[in-house]
Amino acid sequence: MKKIIAIILGLIILLTICGLYFKNIHNITEENAGNVDKIKSVNLSTDYEIDQVMIDIESLKVNTVNVPIVIEIPMLTSNEMKVNEYSKEKAIELIKKLKSSNINVILEPYPWINNGSDYETEFDPEDKKKFFEDWKCILGKLIDEIANKYDVDIIITASNLTKLEGYQDEWIDIIEYVKEKFNGLVTYKTSWWYTAKWDEESINKYNEKLNNKIFSSVDFISIAAYFELSDKEENTVEELVEYLTSTEIYNRNQNVVEEIHNFYKKYNKQIYFGELGFPRRNYAAMHPWNSNVSSIENNEEQARCFEAYKNVFGDKDYIKGFSIFAVGEKGQDKNFYPSKESMDVIKEWN
Repeated sequence: MKKIIAIILGLIILLTICGLYFKNIHNITEENAGNVDKIKSVNLSTDYEIDQVMIDIESLKVNTVNVPIVIEIPMLTSNEMKVNEYSKEKAIELIKKLKSSNINVILEPYPWINNGSDYETEFDPEDKKKFFEDWKCILGKLIDEIANKYDVDIIITASNLTKLEGYQDEWIDIIEYVKEKFNGLVTYKTSWWYTAKWDEESINKYNEKLNNKIFSSVDFISIAAYFELSDKEENTVEELVEYLTSTEIYNRNQNVVEEIHNFYKKYNKQIYFGELGFPRRNYAAMHPWNSNVSSIENNEEQARCFEAYKNVFGDKDYIKGFSIFAVGEKGQDKNFYPSKESMDVIKEWN
């Protein structure tokens, strides 16, 4: 009888230890990832070339690469989604190269809607229940076939799906699922916003975003930082620094710095600029999200925008890092690709 009791106690202790191990494996991974004090990353164009990626990461002195996996979606209201197999195989090839070069990897399922013609911020599938079920399956497949297999460091559970952000419980369910299944860190990327002192609705929308429970579930908060700062063709760095605390465009007077910091204060989670980019054009600070904001090329204005962010956020402890949008392909249509002047700023930003 004593022998049986001893065996049972031994099994209980063993199961307890195993349970604690699996419960804490995510935290252990988070600790290890924390060895990179700041994430200095690049986003890739979906048509990136692997050789160009390796050249760009060396030129910009980054420690991380955000690797997209194209998720094909026919139209903005569609429930049909599938992983693009060519994108997936190319990502695996790149990830192997990056890991062998001691570069951290962020994996991002990237909604590619209507062959890239439509913005993911406008994606609004008809059947929401089916969307969340299918999106969870896609994430599970990417974790099994790529993320855990090739030691990916971070997964972005979703990017800029503004019209679906209000489904808080569904996203939290997905985030918790990914945390249990994936060996690395988990984040969610929200899109930029604006507030204006004269627009009460914009302030209410910001407060809704700030109070969204999604941000309590992730390891750190990611923001696509295309904040509109100025309606002028060109700006000095000093002006752009000032506009980050009181935007000049449309006389909004938005305090971008404070509004971003509020997320850190509320959730005690670091903030990561999951996309930080400006077109090499006049008016780059007006609509940073618009690659064709002007037909006039302006390498220096793009660089001044990057330098303003560097000057304002570079020494902030609550900022986990940033990812430059976008490199890996430098064709004539790639207006976001950093100019030489921008590269000089970025490579010195640590």
